Amino acid sequence: MKFSPKIAAALLCASLSLGAQAASYGNNLLVNGDAENGTTGWSAIGNDALFSSVAYGPNWVQPTQPGPVDRGNSLFVGGSGWSYAAGTQTIDLSAFTGAIASGQVSFSLTGWLGGWAAQGDNAIFQASFLDTAGNELGSATLGPLSAADRNEISGLFYQEALGLLPSGTARVRFVLDMERQGGGDNDGYADNLSFSLNTAAVPEPESYALMLAGLGLLGAVARRRSRQAI
Repeated sequence: MKFSPKIAAALLCASLSLGAQAASYGNNLLVNGDAENGTTGWSAIGNDALFSSVAYGPNWVQPTQPGPVDRGNSLFVGGSGWSYAAGTQTIDLSAFTGAIASGQVSFSLTGWLGGWAAQGDNAIFQASFLDTAGNELGSATLGPLSAADRNEISGLFYQEALGLLPSGTARVRFVLDMERQGGGDNDGYADNLSFSLNTAAVPEPESYALMLAGLGLLGAVARRRSRQAI
């Protein structure tokens, strides 16, 4: 995936500014993936607006509409008036260096993504696997869900991608990106985002299929970024 020079520089600065997160197998390594602490842990990208954390309610997704059972009080939304809203964070995986090099670390990228009614507003959640120099070795992507994918139902729907971390992965950069396609608000929704690692043998074939499906969506995120470049 390629970003404009301005966006790439912003992402590099964000990744270099973060220290190693407390790391252990089986735990969510993402900071504030459930929006319960506002936008803590997330940084804006270039000139894009940072998405918002809002309470479940009638203006966005109601507590009774589809979404995670353990949804808490808040979710991420694109926000009012923004055509594009995005945020990024980077985690350090140096604690897993030896296991990653031996090809014995699998990842699980999960989240709940959605939109509003018949509008095409949507969210994409992407993890990029970087080496020590910041080169991208691979990636996995969740979303976007179209209105048809949601049967034009407002709410959030579970997505996942599984696979093996590429050998040489030192950091993981996450980008959560919302796009407005209709209406006044950016109704791209996301909640309960998670990234965890485990020791595992080679995943089942369907796991690789999920990862490859995610890779096929990289162009969608790249197009969003390029449209923001000056």
